[in-house]
Amino acid sequence: MSLNHIRPWRNIYRRKSRQIMVGSVPVGGDAPITVQTMTNTLTTDVAATLDQIQRSADAGADIVRVSVPDEASAKALKEIVRESPVPIVADIHFHYRRGIEAAEAGAACLRINPGNIGSKQRVREVIQAARDNGCSMRIGVNAGSLERHLLEKYGEPCPDAMVESGLEHIRILQDNDFHEFKISCKASDVFMAAAAYQQLADATDAPIHLGITEAGGLTSGTIKSAIGMGNLLWMGIGDTIRVSLSADPVEEVKVGYEILKSLGLRHRGVNIISCPSCARQGFDVIKTVETLERRLEHIKTPMSLSIIGCVVNGPGEALMTDVGFTGGGSGAGMVYLAGKQSHKMSNDQMIEHIVEEVEKKAAQLDAQPASATQAAE
Repeated sequence: MSLNHIRPWRNIYRRKSRQIMVGSVPVGGDAPITVQTMTNTLTTDVAATLDQIQRSADAGADIVRVSVPDEASAKALKEIVRESPVPIVADIHFHYRRGIEAAEAGAACLRINPGNIGSKQRVREVIQAARDNGCSMRIGVNAGSLERHLLEKYGEPCPDAMVESGLEHIRILQDNDFHEFKISCKASDVFMAAAAYQQLADATDAPIHLGITEAGGLTSGTIKSAIGMGNLLWMGIGDTIRVSLSADPVEEVKVGYEILKSLGLRHRGVNIISCPSCARQGFDVIKTVETLERRLEHIKTPMSLSIIGCVVNGPGEALMTDVGFTGGGSGAGMVYLAGKQSHKMSNDQMIEHIVEEVEKKAAQLDAQPASATQAAE
């Protein structure tokens, strides 16, 4: 990540981790922090699962996880992997055979929960299948499924128990000369998860998969995830993230990207800066932003748009955005381009006009690398 010498208070120094591959996607090291989600369709319904994967990929998912609870799902996984636009992680619980079958089906990564996969020998067999089929693994420690001996030792789920569980299973992988793994230590309790991840980050150089598990619905889960993962990411901890919501997986991807965008860690699509609106607003800010969010979903180019209801903060916010609109009087407002006043636009035409200006700016930004390359040649 490049450093901001003008505004050093914005710098985030990422923890140094080694890099692994999840299919074609690098995780860890200096690779961008990736965004994951998980399908909630029946894996045996291949068409529905692929549709959800495609929609998630369109929203920006780099990796998608698919549950493999039975043999029929493992068979379906082969077709899903073949048609998926992004690498697939196979989610394995309770039965080690599913892990072996998923690796043979072409999964890019196997997610196993050490607390419920079985004996060390069974874990070793899954490791061998991963090695033979060129897939990585994720050790998925969860506060809700810790090993019995750790619960007896610590009395209850806690950060120390979670980290000890993770390190025990790291040793199993390393003892079998397998190093293509990442690790998570999730809890639904934000404090527990954050403390465990901080300890884990100090104890291993493995790439870390961040998540607040069972976070809740769209609103409450977003808030818990933003607090827990946001603070860890701000500290430089985390190489890939999954926001766990009782909602459409596409919403998980959107929230994940917004968390990363707010910290300057990933940039994708239009970042809308908007005011909460008040009696000073010169147009309906809330309705306008809702409409623009929908109308601009197709823009993948990183850029900024300010939508401010009045001139108190509008001009100042527009100074720092690619496109801006500030409410004025007499049914019109001011359009800003590249931080400068450009022209007035009537409120009844401004949505269509802003969409046009954003699309035009996106095209200009997309053309810049090509122009620079041509100039260099």
